[in-house]
Amino acid sequence: MQNGTNLYALDISAASFSEAWGGPCTEGCVTLARIGEDAWALGDSKRPDVEPLRFTTEELDAAGIDPARFGLGA
Repeated sequence: MQNGTNLYALDISAASFSEAWGGPCTEGCVTLARIGEDAWALGDSKRPDVEPLRFTTEELDAAGIDPARFGLGA
């Protein structure tokens, strides 16, 4: 949780998702958007109907996901 905030309570309707740089996008492309100071939404461009998962920066780091790979700063 981000400072006691439920990540899924954050509004992501205006979030701007970026695809990861490099590699082919054949089975599904991971997308990432910053949705708060320490909050991220991770989606799949091939399945836009599925709600993106949400993570803190610490959780992204633990999973080995680098926002810089998406052209985003942590």
